[in-house]
This record gives sequence, structure tokens and C-alpha cells, in this order.
Amino acid sequence: MKSIFFILTCLFAFLLACTPQEEPTKQWYKGNLHTHSYWSDGDDYPEMIMDWYKSHDYDFVVLSDHNTLASGEKWKLIPKSPSHEMGFQKYVEKYGDKVIFREDSAGRIEVKLKTLVEYAPMFEEKGKFLIIQSQELTESFESKPLHMNVTNIQKLIPAEGGNSIPEILQHGLDRVKAQRDSTGVPMFLHINHPNFVWAITPEDIIALDGERFFEVYNGHPQVHNYGDSLRPSMEVLWDKVQAAYLLANKPLLYGLAVDDAHNYHVFDQNNSNPGRGWVMVLSESLDPASLIEAMEKGDFYSTTGITMDEINFDGKTLSVSVKPENGVDYTIQFFGARKSNPEDSGILLKESEGETAAYTLDENDMYVRAKIISSKPKENPYQIGDTETAWTQPVKVE
Repeated sequence: MKSIFFILTCLFAFLLACTPQEEPTKQWYKGNLHTHSYWSDGDDYPEMIMDWYKSHDYDFVVLSDHNTLASGEKWKLIPKSPSHEMGFQKYVEKYGDKVIFREDSAGRIEVKLKTLVEYAPMFEEKGKFLIIQSQELTESFESKPLHMNVTNIQKLIPAEGGNSIPEILQHGLDRVKAQRDSTGVPMFLHINHPNFVWAITPEDIIALDGERFFEVYNGHPQVHNYGDSLRPSMEVLWDKVQAAYLLANKPLLYGLAVDDAHNYHVFDQNNSNPGRGWVMVLSESLDPASLIEAMEKGDFYSTTGITMDEINFDGKTLSVSVKPENGVDYTIQFFGARKSNPEDSGILLKESEGETAAYTLDENDMYVRAKIISSKPKENPYQIGDTETAWTQPVKVE
């Protein structure tokens, strides 16, 4: 009897091993990884901000306030301005007796801000909407702002300074890695808006070890996404750093699109509003670990409005397909660098008109990334004249 049971067990195990296992189903999740609230220099309450993103079909979002996490007791004095006072009235109308505030004899109002533990349950829904804890690690060097977002941070990392820009940035990377290693919780640091006050150069980023993400697009009106006559745009910076990283056998650098939203009452080109840039992540599930794992593999794209139907890399050919809108035209560009001349990075390798395109890398190509430009004007753009755009992540032949 025992021998028969043993044979049956082995047979079952053999059949199980031979049965094709279904790949976990993945889907696209829309998210923003850089946003501010009254916990630092934003101009609205966490609940109002979360309501905006959830009602605009985002799947995940962070509040990445400067050198703070939304915990402990914090009271916000409401500025005496029409937009802030109107915002307070909207807040009270929406949340009623859940709003805790006090008023002094001079009529000044202070509001007790909700912590992450308090406001997250009001919005989170498993598989539908997720709030990830974040911090904008805010440093400076010789009056230059050095900002780094830490996605899924578990414990506040204080500013500690340093003797140079690369040293401060590297300290941030090292401290995030140390927290990740000690907690076992996936998290990552990304460099924010390098051209804000022209603070971070390509050379500063090239000097780093362990950096995987930076903001190729940031919706704040003062970040100089497109560079100027003397300094590079974010895309030129991206390609220059990319080529240098690959020459040094470092991993690929991925580009994020983010809002960096601060202003939620007045929407125009002079304000940093929500809804300007986001990432679409191809993940097995809507949880921080799965999202971060997917992003670290490069399984995401960044966009200001274009929706991709498919992005595929078979190890040699990068193929992209846009989910088209009626009456909208698309241009697909492929950028990269040649091994024979890595100094000349960001070469336009191919350009196609239409909704689909592909580029096959040859033995002289270091990497390739795709940029998709539409003819559709961007709603409330970063800069007047912008059209909706998307960026895939770079790939290379292994």
C-alpha cells in the first residue's frame, strides 16, 4: 500500500511539473510619484488631494512632502488669501465634522492635518486605489536645492548635508539602500527636477552608484524641463548619463513623469497643478512591492496624456503601439547612442509617423528608447504649446 501511494505521489508531482503554468496576469496601473500637501509647501489638505487623484482615475499616488512624513500632530495656519479661504470652505463642506480646526480672537484659522494613518483608510481600496508613503529628501549645497523622492519609505530620513553635490546625492542613495536592507521593504530613491535652479548637472548624476530613476518630466513651471541655450534639457541629460552609465557597466537609468503638484485651487501655467505627468506601471498587483519590482525592471512608461497599447522588447527589437484617439496624429521617435561614438548620445535613430513602430538594435547600438509625440494639445500644459507626449524606458541587448 505504501509503495502504491509513493508511486501515485510521484506521478502527480511529475504531471504537475509537466503542466504549463499560467503566467500571472499583469495590468497597467496609473500613478503619480511626486505631490505636496499642507504637510509642507502644498496648498491643500491630504484628503482633498487624494480625492482629486482618485476621482481622476489614478490607481496609486504619494504625498512626498519635504523632509517630513504625515505622522504626529500638525496644525496648519490658513493663509489670509481668497484661494486658501475658499479651499478651507470646500474642505469643511466636504468633510464636515471630521474637520478639526480652531479660530483665535483675530479670526485666524488653524486646521489639524490628518495623518497618513487617518486619511489612507478613507480612500484606499484593495486592487483599486493605493497610497504609498513617500518623502522628498530635501538637501542643499551652496544655495542649490538637491531634492530626492523616496518611494515607499518606512522611516524618515533627515537631511545631513555634505561637501559636494554628488556626495549629498550619494548619501541619499546609500541611506535608502540601508533602510531597504534593514527592513526588507522594497523602496527606491529618484532624483527630482535636476534643472530646478540649475542645481544638478549630468556629471553629478554620472558620478553616482546605484541611481536608477530620475524625472525626465516634472509639471512644476520652474524646473526647466527643456533646458536653455547653455544647459541641457532633461532628455539630453538622460541620454548623456545613459551612455556614461553603460560605458561604466552601470544599470540603465529610467525616466519618470510626475506632477510635483503644489497648487490645487488655481489651474494655469504659473501654478504647479496635478494632472500634468504620470507613470503607467505594468504590474502583477496594486501593492508597493509589485509596483517597485516592475519599475526596477523597466516595466513602465511615462506620459503626459498618451496611452500606450503595447510596449514589447524581445531582446533585440523594441516595438511600441499607441492606443489611438480619433483625429490625433502620432510621431514615434527612437533615440540611442552608438558604441563607436558614445560621446554623441541621444542620436535620433529612427522616426515614424503612425500608431505603431519598431526598432531593431544592431551590434553598434548601446541602447534605444522611444518617444511618442501626439498632435493633441496638452490640457493645462507645463508650457504653452505642449502636446501630449510619452516616453518608454531604455533597453539594451544583453
